[in-house]
Amino acid sequence: MDKKTQNNRRLGPNYAYIYRDLIRMRYPHYYKEFKPLLEKDELTYFDIEHINNKLFKENLHLKKHNQKYKAYDKDTILKMLHYGKLNNLNNTELAKHFNLSRNTVTKWKKMFITW
Repeated sequence: MDKKTQNNRRLGPNYAYIYRDLIRMRYPHYYKEFKPLLEKDELTYFDIEHINNKLFKENLHLKKHNQKYKAYDKDTILKMLHYGKLNNLNNTELAKHFNLSRNTVTKWKKMFITW
């Protein structure tokens, strides 16, 4: 593989491919509902959350235990901060809405928002 192709590869898992297979094999009755999302090349954090909440609603009580494994890219963080600004949410309210730590929201604001 040459360097040009190697640099264009996405780091991390291909969630669109994973969810496409998961829905096709285990939840075919949801395929029509998720078809627009599954046709995208890359899924955003919000797309993944939407699919997870719909498919695994019975396992929502486990969500708290899986928080430490979450990672966010810059675009997702900026969308979350923008959502908070549009809805006039303080750090506590924004953290509660997205199930984050208040300290995480504060850190993100310091990193990405110039006063």
